[in-house]
Amino acid sequence: MTRAMSSHLSGGNRRTTADLKPAHFGWRVEGRVGVITLNRPERKNPLTFDSYAELRDLFRTLAYADDVRAVVVQGEGGNFCSGGDVHEIIGPLVAMPMPDLLAFTRMTGDLVKAMRACGQPIVAAIDGVCAGAGAIVAMASDLRVGTARSKVAFLFTRVGLAGCDMGACAMLPRIVGQGRASELLYTGRALPGEEALAWGFYNRLAEPEAVGAEAIAWAAELASGPSFGHAMTKRMLHQEWSMGVDEAIESEAQAQAICMMTQDFQRAYHAFVAKQKPVFEGD
Repeated sequence: MTRAMSSHLSGGNRRTTADLKPAHFGWRVEGRVGVITLNRPERKNPLTFDSYAELRDLFRTLAYADDVRAVVVQGEGGNFCSGGDVHEIIGPLVAMPMPDLLAFTRMTGDLVKAMRACGQPIVAAIDGVCAGAGAIVAMASDLRVGTARSKVAFLFTRVGLAGCDMGACAMLPRIVGQGRASELLYTGRALPGEEALAWGFYNRLAEPEAVGAEAIAWAAELASGPSFGHAMTKRMLHQEWSMGVDEAIESEAQAQAICMMTQDFQRAYHAFVAKQKPVFEGD
């Protein structure tokens, strides 16, 4: 598939992230890796109405970006994210009427939808507190690097809400299993790093001082791979949750045939014949 064809199929909206300057979190591009840094360390990096919306919009932009092939989400100051800001979100929610409450919960869910819809693999680097909406952002990522001292907590029942927030009841059981997800969502208890690794919530553990670098290195490794193939893999992983096995096999047959039309597939073949390492270009 040529770049022109890729642009045409996406509606002609291919773009770069060079001009992105988020106001409510850090953003930088290292090579082909985009790095999001939640940067309110004095409050353990909570989310606000504005940062929710800006994160959603960033991931929507990434769905059409050519210059970023993998994404890292991390927190500043030894914590990942403490969830929704108590003073800037929770307090105002108590006084809102139902239409405004529903608009808010739909907006937060749209962040997860945007994360799942962008084709780039997302690697979360998790240290310290990872709670509430922060745990959801980690859950919605594709891969997770944690630390032994980190604590992941789906706190919603602790504040009188349901555990079914932002897709948790659909996604968390597929990561850790139904029984373990039920325990976390009913109790709101913290999941320590070693247990998170054993349960499969974390893919890897790193030392606190190295967790960000580990995540970025892993993302860079992914970014050097076939980005069209990675995007197709992510799409199939998401879509096949609601499919039967026969339907999934047919969908994967179609997806793989499409990937076989890419230049990256030909590059891999010719590199193999020449006993070289393929250099993927994403087309």
